[in-house]
Amino acid sequence: MHDCLLSEEQRMIRDSARSFGCEQLAPRAAERDRIKTFPRAEMASLGELGFLGMLVSEEWGGVAADHVSYVLAVEEISAADGSIGAMMALHNGLITTPLRVHGTEAQKERYLRPLARGSMNGAFGLTEPEAGSNAFAIRTKAVKCEGGYRISGAKQFMSNGKSADIAIVFAATESDDPRRRITAFLVPPTSEGYSAVRVEEKLGLGASETCQVQLDDVFVPDDHVLGTPGGGYALAMSTLELGRLGIAAQSIGLARAAFEHAHAYALDRQTFGKPIIEHQAVGFRLAEMQTQVEVGRSCLHQVARMRDLGQPCKSEAAMAKLFASEIAEKVASEAIQVHGGYGYLKDFAVERIYRDARICRIYEGTSDIQKMIIAGALAKQN
Repeated sequence: MHDCLLSEEQRMIRDSARSFGCEQLAPRAAERDRIKTFPRAEMASLGELGFLGMLVSEEWGGVAADHVSYVLAVEEISAADGSIGAMMALHNGLITTPLRVHGTEAQKERYLRPLARGSMNGAFGLTEPEAGSNAFAIRTKAVKCEGGYRISGAKQFMSNGKSADIAIVFAATESDDPRRRITAFLVPPTSEGYSAVRVEEKLGLGASETCQVQLDDVFVPDDHVLGTPGGGYALAMSTLELGRLGIAAQSIGLARAAFEHAHAYALDRQTFGKPIIEHQAVGFRLAEMQTQVEVGRSCLHQVARMRDLGQPCKSEAAMAKLFASEIAEKVASEAIQVHGGYGYLKDFAVERIYRDARICRIYEGTSDIQKMIIAGALAKQN
């Protein structure tokens, strides 16, 4: 990475995240992946350093960083621990951002401030068992009642669904306009009728909690509607654009970590009387890996700068997420190949990184969904 392209503040934020990741997260990343316990202490530490309120104004407990600083920090934390990098991206992209953009003063005081400081954790409930990428197909219902709404339904793949302090839940309300039938609600998981019925066993991201959540006639008061009634679809789509930058940054962090482990191993491991990096097959493989990481990062930073300038970048964000998530899996796979049989062992970090990277092509919109967004933008060009 060329530091000359970054401001002093951006370098400081990156270096702070890198130090925290290397010193506090990386040494126990494999253990957290194995025991699969919600990393509440680590998240609180991230909050104390300002990494959970990066895009939140100082007025509400955040640090008001720019988007380039944000993706730099997510990359560094993800390089140290993919699970916590994923949680950091979720927290900043899908939890604090809709609250800071659409929340009322009272909602910000009650939830945004502690979320930005790390004393609260959030969950995001959009996906359902039969409604993944198609948000119009949401079946969870919110029925108007005196003083609020009664919500019933099920959410799938809900990050932090069991251990969060507040959840953003999307549900269908009555409307003749399909684009105005979805409403976002702030739902405390302690609410009667809210239950995390299953914590999923996953291929990777072991320390990141993924749940199936059941909502049975959960009462949510009117003042816990996030944004406007019927405005949930637009809220979700605008939020996911930023979420894709977070996943792209997570992908770059994982890919870079895999490359760095492979590079170090290739310098140390010797066969036929010389380090394996001097064998052309290995050297060329590492050259391609580094190139993919650098190109992915450059694309991501360009989109982050567009957001800082207030430019629309829906298609560009999809491109960044698509490319970064695809190369994360490829680079991690190649890192295992460089390690040979050792790369297949849990004793080596590249095994965990490979498992963590695989989800990046799926969540925040699959690679096919990103291609649909890009192709849709192309179809509108003259």
